[in-house]
Amino acid sequence: MKSRARLARRIRQVCSALLLVVIVASPVRALAQRRRAPSAPAAAQTASAPAKKAAACTGAWTGVVSYTRTQTNTNNKTVPRVSGRGEDKTDWEMRYRYKGRVLVLESPEKNGQSVARATIDHSLTSVETVEAREKNSCDRGKTWREMTGSTTTKTETKGEGRGLEASAHVGVGSDGTYTVSVGLPQIKGQTTGKQTSTYSGQCVPKEGKTHHPPPMETSIDGNSLTSDGSHRVDPSDPNRLSGTFSRTWQNVTETLSWSLQKCGAPLRLVDLKFEHPRYPKLDDWQEIVDEAGTVDGNLVRVKATVLNVSGETKFADVKFKETYKGDKWDGARPDAPLKDSVVSIRLESGAEREVETVWDSSGYAWFDDGRPRLVQRIRAELEENGKKTDELTKNLKVAPKPLVLVHGLWSNWRAWESWQNILTTSHSYDWKAFPVGERPDKGLMNTGGAFLSTGPTNGIFENSQEVGKYIRYAQEERNAWHVDVVAHSMGGLITRHYIHNFMPPSADGRPQIAHLVMLGTPNQGSPCADVMNTTFEVLGKNVEAIRQLKPSVVAEFNKVNVNRKGVKFSVLAGNPLPVMCKEQVWNDGVVPVESAVWKIKDHALSKNLHTDLTGTEDFSGFVKPRLAIGPKGNHDAEAPDQPELRQFPGQLNRQDGSALSPLFLKASYGAATPSGFAGADEGFRPTFAREVKLAPKQVLEVEIPVAAGANFGVTFMADALVSATLVDEKGAARGKNLAGSPEARGLFRTIFVDKGVTAGTWRLRLENTGTLEAAAVIAAWNDAVTKKF
Repeated sequence: MKSRARLARRIRQVCSALLLVVIVASPVRALAQRRRAPSAPAAAQTASAPAKKAAACTGAWTGVVSYTRTQTNTNNKTVPRVSGRGEDKTDWEMRYRYKGRVLVLESPEKNGQSVARATIDHSLTSVETVEAREKNSCDRGKTWREMTGSTTTKTETKGEGRGLEASAHVGVGSDGTYTVSVGLPQIKGQTTGKQTSTYSGQCVPKEGKTHHPPPMETSIDGNSLTSDGSHRVDPSDPNRLSGTFSRTWQNVTETLSWSLQKCGAPLRLVDLKFEHPRYPKLDDWQEIVDEAGTVDGNLVRVKATVLNVSGETKFADVKFKETYKGDKWDGARPDAPLKDSVVSIRLESGAEREVETVWDSSGYAWFDDGRPRLVQRIRAELEENGKKTDELTKNLKVAPKPLVLVHGLWSNWRAWESWQNILTTSHSYDWKAFPVGERPDKGLMNTGGAFLSTGPTNGIFENSQEVGKYIRYAQEERNAWHVDVVAHSMGGLITRHYIHNFMPPSADGRPQIAHLVMLGTPNQGSPCADVMNTTFEVLGKNVEAIRQLKPSVVAEFNKVNVNRKGVKFSVLAGNPLPVMCKEQVWNDGVVPVESAVWKIKDHALSKNLHTDLTGTEDFSGFVKPRLAIGPKGNHDAEAPDQPELRQFPGQLNRQDGSALSPLFLKASYGAATPSGFAGADEGFRPTFAREVKLAPKQVLEVEIPVAAGANFGVTFMADALVSATLVDEKGAARGKNLAGSPEARGLFRTIFVDKGVTAGTWRLRLENTGTLEAAAVIAAWNDAVTKKF
């Protein structure tokens, strides 16, 4: 009973403190709120405007005035206990929210005066938590233990009022400035509370309790505010006033906004606002903050408020349109109706009503020619008997979809470190890059660590789930219902796996990933993976990261991962090199053109090497045109050339009950079955394999036995600071791959002699131009196969 009494006293103390703050802080406004609407002479005087170009009007001001007040107080302190063996920590927070919406209507007497009717919502919440910690002994000092106690007290006062008498006043000065004031009445409310206590460590266990005192009825004071007089009447339209005034003092913020007319149409638009659903709940609509805007692809609810200030029932149509008026480039274009954008309404005398339409923002971060579109202008028009009587236009900022960036083999998020600047330059800072792994707690892939690492890696199965986590993080961070993905190299396979196996259906019916753009993805593997994987095996090493790129392994991957789920696929293939490993085929140093293109209809070629495909040149020429798609562009996915779905015996099931092949767990894809693009033979073994270490600035010559053949080649993997020169048995240089050259940045570096060779011993001269030790893994082979694409 004592605890309940203390809680009740605490509730009364909080309410009394708030009342004291309100009364002391604003005595003038407290008096002003009790004033009734001004008398007829005063109303006529304050409503008159100075002589302007437009004709003056002596009618009453009508429309809407809104008032909001927010206040937050906190008190956090820690006090040592008298014993010196503990402390009391107190955390207190008070939040006050008050919102009043006032309808300003013409007096029924039609005497030039106005009457005001208010709708008020109020909320005051106070939460105090006291935590006590102290070390005490239960055996007279032999042993000590920590004893704790925690008490949380929460009080809440809520109240609302509808159709209440209020006051609203407009005062126009001779210099064209004006003020708007509003006074809101007292309303009834109810205070509730709850106190919860917990204890631990006491010598005699003490049970925590929860108390709920009975609700208490209370009165909630009104509020009032007057604008600062800095607003001016528009000389071209002196009978319409709209604006906002806000002030902050101490920790209180008050805001007054108004939309008023004199001698305007009886039926008018008084507000236009936008809402979007908060991801991931499609029914959780929240008002869009002007500064933040929304994201391309989100659904937007456009809401217009219509007010009937007449004394009779009215019928009208509200039309929603996109307008180009005021746009720098397309200002002459006619307005275009939004889809399903005409709403018919019936409105009683003195009533207001919100009407709405849901608009798809897909493409509205861009113009149809690819230029960035920073704002979209939405107009609501009101028509009565087929004649437009009012309109409101509001800008909506639409940001591009978040861009999730997926790195490839032996890489990390820093491969994309420059991309945020690229996106900012291409559109604005609102185009956000989300490289997977930048925030490890949100998702972190392991694709092999550092270059030439032989450490354990995650498989595509595990990495694709990390991609999924990062996509969800990007959606939550930006409130984006859809994202785009750009993936480099193996990152494309990882993302394809995520789409097929884990990508969830979106509540709005469109795919979570709108567009997957792949850069140099080995969609059919790499022949060099065959050669170098065998080389590592000969050297007694297991490099799983290389094995994953073997064409036979990727062929098994492609048999299962075929479902694109409506995602658009695009791929860029590099073709600067004519030979790789045991094949004469155009490639980017890692991936042949035909492997990258696979069954993807939207593809293009680049002269850049594999590691350079993430540069600004290919972004501008390939990536951006596929992401900067305007509203009238093609947002639909294309079907693959030959879709197929094969089932395998012994499949596992995912949580949703669908099948999942065990071949993709822990990066071990099972037995190889060549299909489609083929690399080197599975039984291939290099004629020579060796690993060497190079000290800083060291030059080393490696002897290579050469068998007679139609041609000869050496493929090696080494740091870009390592130079290589192939010298025949006569001492003539037959090929080079030098440090500092573009070819040196390749994952697989090849020197190819496209002529018949005789048996003998050649030398590979290696030079480490760097300041750190470098490793090189070397393989030699004969008789490259010629392939065309």
